[in-house]
Amino acid sequence: MATTLELSHWIGGKKQGGDRPAESLNPSDTRDVVARVPDGTADDVNAAVAAARAAFPAWSEASPEVRSDVLDKAGSLLMQRAQEVGTLLSREEGKTLPEGIGETMRAARILKYFAGEALRLHGQNLASTRPGVEVQTYRQAVGVYGLITPWNFPIAIPAWKAAPALAFGNTVVLKPAGHTPATAEALVAILHEAGLPEGVLNMVIGRGGVGQAIVDHPDVNAISFTGSQKVGAGVAAGAVARQARVQLEMGGKNPLIVLNDADIERAVTIALDGAFFSTGQRCTASSRLIVEDGIHDKFVAALAERVKALRLGDALDKDTQVGPAVSEDQRETSYRYIEIASKEGGKIVAGGDRPQLEKPGWYVQPTLITDTEAAMRINNEEVFGPVASVIRAKDYEEALHIANGVEFGLSAGIATSSLKYARDFQRRARAGMVMVNLPTAGVDYHVPFGGIKSSSYGPREQGFAAAEFFTQVKTAYSWS
Repeated sequence: MATTLELSHWIGGKKQGGDRPAESLNPSDTRDVVARVPDGTADDVNAAVAAARAAFPAWSEASPEVRSDVLDKAGSLLMQRAQEVGTLLSREEGKTLPEGIGETMRAARILKYFAGEALRLHGQNLASTRPGVEVQTYRQAVGVYGLITPWNFPIAIPAWKAAPALAFGNTVVLKPAGHTPATAEALVAILHEAGLPEGVLNMVIGRGGVGQAIVDHPDVNAISFTGSQKVGAGVAAGAVARQARVQLEMGGKNPLIVLNDADIERAVTIALDGAFFSTGQRCTASSRLIVEDGIHDKFVAALAERVKALRLGDALDKDTQVGPAVSEDQRETSYRYIEIASKEGGKIVAGGDRPQLEKPGWYVQPTLITDTEAAMRINNEEVFGPVASVIRAKDYEEALHIANGVEFGLSAGIATSSLKYARDFQRRARAGMVMVNLPTAGVDYHVPFGGIKSSSYGPREQGFAAAEFFTQVKTAYSWS
């Protein structure tokens, strides 16, 4: 077995020890304890917020070059250790090693991108309606940000929330997901190694009570949350009640439309990627495949063969294509929805079984379900596993209507060779991100990320849009 890590909170630039009553297990082999983990309290949150508050004046008033240099150095360090950190990520979260290393490199590039953004923050000079008066706008740091991050991208999402917060002069209290604290701790340690001053970035590990304490804390000026819709609604209510800024990303039930004129080989490949890679544990996963009648049977047959051929196994095995679910609960959620879909009339054409592997782990057989109707639960509720359902549509208009007919609106895709339908879909798809002949999962780090309807709330994340949430605009008038 690999080494078991002893994790600590980070408060005021230092590791805070104490009891470690919880464990982070390897989902590929549950005999392997990745880390022993502290269970944070409201007192830990109070200390972390106090440290962030104390560090804010100096950090926000420092030269942007200081902030840029720290983020750039952290990005370089993370790139140098991508194999090591990516291996830890895959061991703790369960995505395959190439995916783990790829996510680590993405986090590193996010840090470097926002190193540049720290120097590019700009305002405007505006003509006043009054002679002799000048008007300027500029952006300033807000204060202390509480960041509550999920387990499915345990280093990329903490990076894409923390990097803009830090770049623009804010200080941070981070609560990582309970399933993946070791990966988050690796990021925090590297940022401190890169020269981050004491108290600028704090981390408290723990259960839901830690997140609630951050949301309710009067000295936390803003909350950025990624997770479930139910928890997100509570986060929003708590933040708004005390007039804190809030930004939420809460998942999706993303459609991929496949039209009769699609390149079928490409359509199958993008459906396979979008629905099943990263064990389907992506908020942008293609969980609903809406296929036009003329290509339906051929597409389903081809995709089913590809799904059956996927190699399920230990995330660190070089031959594995799909790793385990992150936890026993997540595994059981997938199988519960497979059973629900079957009882409602769906037909399992690939997967559906409980695999028997050599190592004890939380494995889910990649599963494709056909003969489903738009109103079924499998097509309206987020499964967050390697499970995709197929809906037959008579034409493009019906397919678009089905695609738009759920409460989520994060990402939506279409496979077609028609410019007419591609452009129409880009305009009319009710989603924050639209993909043409590409998987619904897989986005760049330098452009805005987010959805509409129940998928997202508040300003966009990532890229140039991050300044909207992580800064505040000041308008200055002067007469001379």
